[in-house]
Formats: sequence, C-alpha cells, structure tokens
Amino acid sequence: MKKFWIFGIVNTKSDKYLVDLGSRIKKLREKKGLDQKSFAFDCGVGRTQLYMIENGKTNPRLSTLLKISDGLGVTISELLSF
Repeated sequence: MKKFWIFGIVNTKSDKYLVDLGSRIKKLREKKGLDQKSFAFDCGVGRTQLYMIENGKTNPRLSTLLKISDGLGVTISELLSF
C-alpha cells in the first residue's frame, strides 16, 4: 500500500510539471499569434500531439520539444524555464 501511495505522489508532481510545460508552450505560441494547427504543421508535430502537450496530457520526447522550441524561436532552456 505504501508503494502505491508514494507512486501517486510522484505522478502528481510529474503531472503538474507537464501541465506547466504545456501552459508555457501555449502561452509562447499565442504570444507569437500562431494558431495551434498552423504551428503544429510548421514544426512537424501532429496537431493532436500538440494539443495533448499543451494540455499536459502527454510527456513529449526531447526531439518534439526541440521542434517546438525551434518553431517558437526560443532555446530549449527558455522553453523549460517557468
């Protein structure tokens, strides 16, 4: 029972991180005046995948984050600092 409880805490923290990351990406995208569909296409990321990332529903791969940061014109460090 304790192992499950500890596992739940780890998931909560990682879930918050993914939500924060997604919010940051969405905020930067909107600040540039880019809609989700066009931005996803330009970055070479699926629109559904971008939607899932922006809503904290998936853990993106580093290669995906690099595509997104490049599309936003920011470094990966800037993308991950919030």
